[in-house]
Amino acid sequence: MQIVPFHSKYFDQIITMCEEEGWTNLVHKRNDLLEAFQSSSIAFLLLDGEQVIGYIRGVTDTKISTFIAELLIKKDHRQKGLGTKLLKYVHDQYPETRMELLASSTSKDYYEEKDFRPFNGYRKTYIEW
Repeated sequence: MQIVPFHSKYFDQIITMCEEEGWTNLVHKRNDLLEAFQSSSIAFLLLDGEQVIGYIRGVTDTKISTFIAELLIKKDHRQKGLGTKLLKYVHDQYPETRMELLASSTSKDYYEEKDFRPFNGYRKTYIEW
């Protein structure tokens, strides 16, 4: 297994992973997601041969904050430390930063097990103004 920078040739596999996870918003915004990957300062894939088995995407200012937008590991590859491997890989690139992320109700236990501290956060979309 290897971690590589995002390349668009793997994008269909990412969409399939999002579909399998039930992340329909990302699937419906396929073109926007592709642009997001292309413009994110953090966009890495975990490959097993040519198969994408995980990815991480986010942004960083390289000195204070690293924000993780998505972390996804294929269901049949979970519980093997691969999510931790991607998180650590990214944090190793920007060791001066604090890593911050939002967790869903289904992922919050995972991050708490990894000693991430909970904090309050807020979200608002443009159309909600």
